[in-house]
Amino acid sequence: MKSSYLLPLVLLSGLFIFAASHLSSQEKGPGILTKELQQTMSVKDIVAEMKEGNARFVAGKSGEHDFPTQVRLTATGQSPAGIVLACIDSRVIPEIIFDVDIGDIYCAQVAGNVINEDIAGSMEYACAKTGSKLVLILGHTNCGAVKGAIDGVKLGNLTGLLGKVQPAIDAVTDVPGERTSKNKPFVDAVVLKNVELTMERVRKMSPVLADLEKEGKIEIQGGVYDVATGEVTFLGE
Repeated sequence: MKSSYLLPLVLLSGLFIFAASHLSSQEKGPGILTKELQQTMSVKDIVAEMKEGNARFVAGKSGEHDFPTQVRLTATGQSPAGIVLACIDSRVIPEIIFDVDIGDIYCAQVAGNVINEDIAGSMEYACAKTGSKLVLILGHTNCGAVKGAIDGVKLGNLTGLLGKVQPAIDAVTDVPGERTSKNKPFVDAVVLKNVELTMERVRKMSPVLADLEKEGKIEIQGGVYDVATGEVTFLGE
């Protein structure tokens, strides 16, 4: 939540505040992520705020969110900082684990956080049309979709979806033990590789996003959420 009296400081610093975890309910009403604020942000700023929000979530100190007011303030438009592609897993809720407000991020969710043309198009809309600067591919530990793909599950339309995870399975060759869902280190390695390969697929599938990244206007990054701790680790950390 953004406090109205903090907005001048946000503008001066070039940062924005996703959720006011340190503000009391007695303070003045909220602000929202405006186009002007969005344009002052760098990807580094966005990732830093997401990390801070996740740290609050892990510590049980998530901010207070006046959602009814945010609904009213965002009714005429939105300028999200980024778009997150996550798994449909009910334990992985980007808005909650990053402790953000309404209007702060776009979220796309599909089993195994895989990419297809529709999601790529959604990412293009987010970045090219509304100014989002971060594309985050977010995998998670103990992923049922990854386990299903590893074990060769076949079920209707799910069969084709899980097939998109197969390249990650094939690419992981250095983990000892059986190549089944019972081998946790193997599953974790496939989860990570699936994030990496999905990042590559986004660039290949969308020349629009690839060009925006080359121009320094956006960044495509990856991360893994730990369902046991609530912590998000960004790739490269």
